[in-house]
Amino acid sequence: MRSFLVGALLLLTSPAIFGQPPDDLPAPPAYKGEIRRAVDGSLIVEAAKETTRVPTDGTAKPVTMVVGPRERISTMSEAARRARDGEVIEIRPGDYRGQPAVWTQDNLVIRGAGTRPVMLADGASAEGKAIWVVRGGRVRIENVEFRGARVPSGNGAGIRFETGHLVIHHCAFFDNEMGILTGNRADMTLEVSDSEFGAAPRYAGQLHHLLYVGAIGRFVLSGSRFAQGYLGHLVKSRARENDVRYNLLVDGADGRASYELEFPNGGIAYVIGNAIGQSADTDNPVLIAYGAEGPRWPDNALFLAHNTLLNDFHAGTFLKLWGEKFPGGIETWVINNLTVGYGDLFVPAQGRFEGNQSVPRRDLLTYGGLPLRLNSGSPLRGTVRIPGQARGVDLLPAAEFVFPAGSRPMRVSNALAPGAFQ
Repeated sequence: MRSFLVGALLLLTSPAIFGQPPDDLPAPPAYKGEIRRAVDGSLIVEAAKETTRVPTDGTAKPVTMVVGPRERISTMSEAARRARDGEVIEIRPGDYRGQPAVWTQDNLVIRGAGTRPVMLADGASAEGKAIWVVRGGRVRIENVEFRGARVPSGNGAGIRFETGHLVIHHCAFFDNEMGILTGNRADMTLEVSDSEFGAAPRYAGQLHHLLYVGAIGRFVLSGSRFAQGYLGHLVKSRARENDVRYNLLVDGADGRASYELEFPNGGIAYVIGNAIGQSADTDNPVLIAYGAEGPRWPDNALFLAHNTLLNDFHAGTFLKLWGEKFPGGIETWVINNLTVGYGDLFVPAQGRFEGNQSVPRRDLLTYGGLPLRLNSGSPLRGTVRIPGQARGVDLLPAAEFVFPAGSRPMRVSNALAPGAFQ
C-alpha cells in the first residue's frame, strides 16, 4: 500500500503531467548590487550602477563603469579594453601602478572620484608612448594624476593625445618626460583647464617639456600652473590657434626651464591675463618666444595683453619674435603688460605697443609667494586704457588665476592697471 502511495505521489508531481519541460528552472532573482562589509563588520548591499547604454536620442543616462582595487574591474588596463562609446569611467582613489591604457572610444568621460587617483607608470607604458594613449573622438578626463612616464625614446608622456577632441580638467602631471604630448593633425583640439604640471626629469642633454602641443588645429589653456622645468619648455605649442589665459607659468626657485611659453611655428596666439616668469637659473633668458622655426600656418598673429612677466635672471628678454622668418609679417599687439625684473620687451614692427609698464619687486604684493599684485595706492593704477578687441576677441581679462590651480571672475574698476591682476 505504501509503495502505491509513493508511486502515485511521484506521478502527480512529475513535470510531464503538467507539460513543463524537465529542465525549465525558475528565473534568477534580480541583481541588487555588490555585497560589501561595512565598517562595523555587517554585510551590506551596495546598489548596482546604471547599466543602460546611451540611445541615439539621448534620453537615457550614460553607463558608469566603476574602477578600483575592490571593484569588479580593478585595473585601468582592463577598463580601457572594456569601455564603450558614451560611458563614464569613475576611478576610485588610490595608486594605480603599472596599468597603461589605450582609450579609443568616443564620447567618453574618465574621472577620478574623491581624492585624486594617481596613475604611476612604474616602468610600464602604453604602446611605448605614455601612461595613457587617447585616440578616440570626444574624450574628457577629470581629476586624475599622472606620474613617472618613461619610454626608450625619451618622450614618455602622462597622456599621448593622437586624434579627436580632448578636454583635461583638474588633472596633474609630475615627473613625466612629457606631461602631455599631442599628435600633428589639424582636426585635433586640446583643452586644458585648472591643472598642474611640474617636476620635469633632470637628465642632462634631454629636453622634457611639461606640455608639448603639436601641429593641431586648436589649443586652449586656462587656470593651470606650471613649475620646475628642466632644459625643456614649460609650454610649447605648434597649434594653428592658441588661447592661453589666466595661467601661472612661473618656473620657481628650483626651475631650469628654457622658454616659459613658445610658439615655434607662429599661428594665431591670444596670451591674456597670465603670470609668466623665469628663475635665476633659467637655461634660456627668453620668457616668451614666437616664430623661432618659421611659419607653418598661413595666418600668424600674437596678441599679448595684461600679462605679468617676472624675470629673476640677471638679464633677459620678456618677448622675442623672429619676424625675419615670416615673409608676410607678424601682426603683434603688446598691450598693458607689467614687467618685473631686468629685460627687454620686444617692440613689434607691425601692430600695437601701448600701456606696458615696468615695476620693481618691492612695489608688488605677494600672492602665493610671488610678486604679482600692485598695491592699492600704486601710481600705475588708472594709467592704461581698455585694450579692446582683436579679430572679435576681447583682450581685457575676465578672470584671474587662483592657487593652487584654477581661476575666478575678476571685476575691473575704473582705475585699470597693467598686468594680470587688478
